[in-house]
Amino acid sequence: MRPFRVRNTAAALGSTALAATLLLTGCGSGGSGSADAAGGKVTLTVDLFGTFGFKESGLYDEYMKLHPEITVKQTDTQDEAQYWQALQTKLAGGGGLADVQGLEVGRVASVVQKQADKFTDLKTLGLGGVNDDLVPWKGAAVKTADGRVLGAGTDIGPEAICYRTDLFKAAGLPTDRTELAARWSTWQGYLDLGKQYAAKAEAGNAWTDSAAGMFTAEVGQQKIRYADESGKPVHDSSPAVKTAWADATRLVADGLSAKLPQWTPEWNKAFTTGKFATLSCPAWMIGYIKGQAADAGSGKWDIAPGPGKTGNWGGSYLTVPKTAKHPKEAAELIKWLTAKEQQAKLFTKQGSFPSSTGAQAAIKDTTDPYFNNAPIGLIFSESAANMPAQVLGTDDGVITKAFTDALGEVERTATAPQTAWQHALDNIKKANGS
Repeated sequence: MRPFRVRNTAAALGSTALAATLLLTGCGSGGSGSADAAGGKVTLTVDLFGTFGFKESGLYDEYMKLHPEITVKQTDTQDEAQYWQALQTKLAGGGGLADVQGLEVGRVASVVQKQADKFTDLKTLGLGGVNDDLVPWKGAAVKTADGRVLGAGTDIGPEAICYRTDLFKAAGLPTDRTELAARWSTWQGYLDLGKQYAAKAEAGNAWTDSAAGMFTAEVGQQKIRYADESGKPVHDSSPAVKTAWADATRLVADGLSAKLPQWTPEWNKAFTTGKFATLSCPAWMIGYIKGQAADAGSGKWDIAPGPGKTGNWGGSYLTVPKTAKHPKEAAELIKWLTAKEQQAKLFTKQGSFPSSTGAQAAIKDTTDPYFNNAPIGLIFSESAANMPAQVLGTDDGVITKAFTDALGEVERTATAPQTAWQHALDNIKKANGS
């Protein structure tokens, strides 16, 4: 689960083949519904978590030029957990919902299985095939048992490792992407190289930011994580969870973690102060790094394929609540924003890796000068190609938070791993009312 996306002012990524493929696709006029009182225009409200990049990359402005009768107004909440809580309150009360609401992948099974009646079937708005160009599992996840389509897929989160070349050099480690990918082809290799780094790095420079980041990346490589294929919760017995927990707690025991809670001001500051040398790095994280490290980080960061050369951390959907004021116009905006041309643009400008297979083909040759011209299109495309079709449970978001919070206990309060594990299980039960 991706907790949130952060605003950034990153420059557009370099690409050797994208220009010919990013042809603007037209969309029918969005003025088919009732107009707002002011000026005869329709004002579409969009409520998201973090930064999807639509506003930052200029896509809203582009859409409004194509549709002068439409005004798009976005609100967002940086912390996805807070956004989800607010969304639940609005859904329960039936008011305050936007025309378009974002939905994180860790919440999609809960919505499909428990709250499908709160969202509009996109087929009734002419978007029955909106997910046809996406990797198959992306669209399947937001389709109900009776065939309703509750959301349009945006990005996915193929994984890699981002690393600081300057800190690697100072510790006597290689910086070549291919060599590093071979050295940390497994998580054990990643930990072993971390020990070599720790032996020579300056005091205060840890191998990685947190145990939570490593845990989330590792469980994201497995098909079965928190629920089995029947939907039964298996988080307490899942081999994927237990292995990732053991690796993450060993990371702490070996002194390789900077013990920084992700998404906090302290974590953000560490991107400029060199508190950690590596970071589990889904595609959307590259925009985050640029936003925090800014120009001073350009050329210091690089990207290499991570352990297993696969994994999925994050990804989102756009939905139309039943109470949307302008459902038809909202559907047309969603269709345009999630089209392959726009998904490809978002990758080059924000780092959000497309779920559209057509967009994936367009961005394979993309490189990024900020990351020493790393072939990010190729690296993340390979990771996406190896990505498992994960089984999504109704409580994935709750479970991820419980385990990552518990790892924070291990790091910052010296709680014994077994005790923290039990705390996670207890918190999951409490969240489920059991």
